[in-house]
Amino acid sequence: MAPTTIRPRRTTRRAAPAALATAVLLGAAACSAIEVDPERPTAPASSPSAAGVSRSPAPAAPAALTAAQAQSALITWADLGEPWAPTQGAAPWRDAFLKVRVARGTAPDCQRLLDALYADELLGAPARAVVGLDDTYHRAQLRHQITTQRPAAVDRTLGWLRTLPGRCATFAATSANGTAQRVEVAGAELPEAGDARQGLRVTSTIEYRGEPVSLTVDVAVVRVGRDAFTLTNGGLGDVRPEVTAAAVRLGAERLAAVRKQGRVLV
Repeated sequence: MAPTTIRPRRTTRRAAPAALATAVLLGAAACSAIEVDPERPTAPASSPSAAGVSRSPAPAAPAALTAAQAQSALITWADLGEPWAPTQGAAPWRDAFLKVRVARGTAPDCQRLLDALYADELLGAPARAVVGLDDTYHRAQLRHQITTQRPAAVDRTLGWLRTLPGRCATFAATSANGTAQRVEVAGAELPEAGDARQGLRVTSTIEYRGEPVSLTVDVAVVRVGRDAFTLTNGGLGDVRPEVTAAAVRLGAERLAAVRKQGRVLV
């Protein structure tokens, strides 16, 4: 597959003051054939008389991806092209914007969402494989994680995420240093990738010397058969939805290909 290259889009924006940057960046089984006496009626399959009929075993559930398979299903900076590069570490805005407490009276799901984003555990469990990519031009960081959750658990999380734009459309929160935030949660459109998916756009805004400063995080959770992955694309600058969409599409294709290859090898 040819790499998906996202060319950087020049944007015109007023640079934040240095002091501002410093403050913010803290099968169904088949019956076997048997011979019967033509003079004797055949017992129904549900009858105890049919208990001796041999049945083929139900197909086994696919094994979880190995660590090597999960790692090979991750996207890379080369897939997205410049200005993306391997990450240099945790984004400096994580603590300032995601390590917060919601205001009293806010729905508990809103705190749960922010906690999950801060812990990088949207599916409630540590990742099987993870990669971080940095876009220093747009001051963004993308994280792609593959998990080993059961499909039913993934679907429950997808259902929960779908409720958040209604439950957590706008709410107040406070960071660890006492800075007030206004948080907005909206649904985000994703490409038709995988078997089930849900996207969100989370925006947290503070004021510094009368100027608004916002962190925007695109969130995607996608189930591909019995496997799943999460993807976040966030930053203080221009967070581009087309990058999120390209990464989601490629992540789903690569995960399906790795699983298919595993079946062929078996």
